[in-house]
Amino acid sequence: MIQYRCIFTPNRKVMARQSISFTKPNEEWLKAQVDSEEYSSKSELVNDLIRQARKQQAQVDWIRAKLNRSEAGGFTNETKEQILKQSKSSING
Repeated sequence: MIQYRCIFTPNRKVMARQSISFTKPNEEWLKAQVDSEEYSSKSELVNDLIRQARKQQAQVDWIRAKLNRSEAGGFTNETKEQILKQSKSSING
C-alpha cells in the first residue's frame, strides 16, 4: 500500500511522502547502500534510482525516435561514430 502526504521543506519545495514496501532482498540491498554511506537515506537512494531510470528512458525514447525517423526516411548518411556521439551528448544533457 502506498500512502501520500505532502511535506513542506524550508526551500519551499513540496515533496510527496510515500510508504513503500520492499521485498526482503531489496530491503537488505537498500540498507547495505545506506550503511556503506553511499547514500544518506533510503529515500535519497530511491530518488536517485528513479532519476537514473528516467534518464535511461529518455535515452531509449531518443533512440526509438531516431530509429522511427530512419525507417520512415530511409537510410542515414551519418556514421556510427556520429550517431554514438549524438547519443552520448543527449545522455549527458
